[in-house]
Amino acid sequence: MAAYQYSAIDAKGATQKGIIEADSPKEARRLLRDQGLMPLEIDLSQQKISSFKIKTFGSPSISAKELALMTRQLATLLTAGLPLEEVLTAVAEQTEKGRTKALILSVRSKVLEGHSLASSFRDYPEAFSALYCSTVEAGEKSGHLDIVLQRLADYTEQQFHMRQKIQQALIYPTVMVFVALGILIFLLEYVVPKMISVYSNIGQALPAMTVVLISISTHLKTLGLYIFIAIVLCVFFFRRSMKKNLGFRTKVHQFLLQIPLIGNAIKVANTARFSRTFAILSSAGVPVLEAMRISSKLITNLPIRTSVEEAASRVREGANISLALKQTQYFPPMSIHLIASGEASGQLENMLERAANNQDAEISRLIETTLALFEPAIILIMGAMVLFIVLAILLPIFQLDQFTG
Repeated sequence: MAAYQYSAIDAKGATQKGIIEADSPKEARRLLRDQGLMPLEIDLSQQKISSFKIKTFGSPSISAKELALMTRQLATLLTAGLPLEEVLTAVAEQTEKGRTKALILSVRSKVLEGHSLASSFRDYPEAFSALYCSTVEAGEKSGHLDIVLQRLADYTEQQFHMRQKIQQALIYPTVMVFVALGILIFLLEYVVPKMISVYSNIGQALPAMTVVLISISTHLKTLGLYIFIAIVLCVFFFRRSMKKNLGFRTKVHQFLLQIPLIGNAIKVANTARFSRTFAILSSAGVPVLEAMRISSKLITNLPIRTSVEEAASRVREGANISLALKQTQYFPPMSIHLIASGEASGQLENMLERAANNQDAEISRLIETTLALFEPAIILIMGAMVLFIVLAILLPIFQLDQFTG
């Protein structure tokens, strides 16, 4: 059932407003009349579903785990032969979160009104991506909706586990950075100023390292707030430019591709996402050009997306898919050979799936390698900073001992 906002007149002539759950607007009016109310206006409530954003393929809010679970439940119940409206009711009852339940009930109400499942999903673009809706539509047209939903569930679960793996791997380095920064700020704010007051009475020239440290500490104490504000403003304007300035965002994405390890990881992640999405859509019966168009929209790096869109244009003009993708120079040779083999054998979706699996394994290796280098690099950098502070504090004491000795 969906939630409907209503405005009605009671037996005393007073206007009442509220929310009622029903399968359709017609049933909502009937329920209101049964309560002795005369309905004036009934609209689908957006109170619980207006804030939906699904963390799938890069958008924030309800998690990919929830979407994968919901998709898996839909596929399982459809495989069991249950009617679609009954399946949606069962999934809504199984869902614990109120927002997700309201969304599923709203989709169910649209299905009961005669809409297809895919078109019902498209009414909530913040919740269901173009890939999701197009794949569901292809599954409905081919009569294999349960199989398609199973593959969608596999895909979203894989994306969730990959994101979770990266987040867990970054916990230790992040904690290290914050602890080290805390130690540095404590030394510069509290220890160094006390040493300055001691050294000011010595009456002899201080080592260059100590002078530099005193200068940093003094500037941090007097300009620390302004530096913090400047950093916050820079981050704000950078994020704003990334959202609203396409040219700036393209240049940043191009710069990221030039960074060792990071650039390679971005290439592999985006081409793997394209290959897997292309495979899902192709196996669901979506035409090749439409599948390439949808898959390219899910590439987050703009230079790579532009190159793949140009490749799709060349395919539209009659070029082979493998040759067109090879000309982008972003896809690894292994993936190109697998796609070419798939075109030749008529098993394109299977080869795309293999290419995506191969690239996902490479992403895992890249993540492990990058983090393996990242952690000791942080230790060395922070250790060098602490060593600099300690030496800058102790060198004048050593000089004083030599002078008195």
